Amino acid sequence: MAFVVPLRFCGPPASGNGGWVSGHLSRLVTTTVALPAVTVRLRTPPPLERELAVQARDAVVHLLDGEQLVAQGAPAAALPGPTVPPVPFTEAQLAGSGYEGLASHPFPTCFSCGTARAARDGLRQQPGRVAGGGGEYASAWVPADDVDTETVWAALDCPGGWASGIAGRAMVLGTMTAQLWALPTPGEPHVVMAWERGHEGRKHYSATALYGADGRLVAQAEATWVAVDPATVRPSERHL
Repeated sequence: MAFVVPLRFCGPPASGNGGWVSGHLSRLVTTTVALPAVTVRLRTPPPLERELAVQARDAVVHLLDGEQLVAQGAPAAALPGPTVPPVPFTEAQLAGSGYEGLASHPFPTCFSCGTARAARDGLRQQPGRVAGGGGEYASAWVPADDVDTETVWAALDCPGGWASGIAGRAMVLGTMTAQLWALPTPGEPHVVMAWERGHEGRKHYSATALYGADGRLVAQAEATWVAVDPATVRPSERHL
């Protein structure tokens, strides 16, 4: 089974967007009523435009670049309900005007939140701190007609990084667990809420939730971010 990350879905310039790659891998994981979510752990920066191998061992799906383990996905228990409710779409737009990535972005090519991506080419997420809130971030998002599982994972991805302080310390996604109830409705206003869940050394923990125009919960995620030197985030040279 082939698994290819197209160039369009990059995060850092030379590797795949963590959320998109995790969402793509999640499609290959079989969930159950008891384990309705999927957790994906990224072991190394996913290479772009290269055929990767997929191996299933019991309930775990492994993504390989030659002998190098790139990522693994497995069923996970249901996530707890979000602790942060949505703000109105207009308030999320206002929060986005303070998006820290507009001043300085470690990965401006990122499919999810990159400032160098043209409209409709990337998601153009601009999460910003909610005025008068408790530190939570909000991002206004109108899904395109081609919205899919990978897109939702990508939309849930980067806002959590910015809520965890990526503006002051470059980070990449390490582990992401997500649960989707439905795909968002194309063309309708949606809001992604994000908040920090703590940190330990180089690891930072976040949670995100995607809400529809009517306030219903569409999807949610929890993630672990790892602080890095942005200049070194690239696939292993021995596989190039």
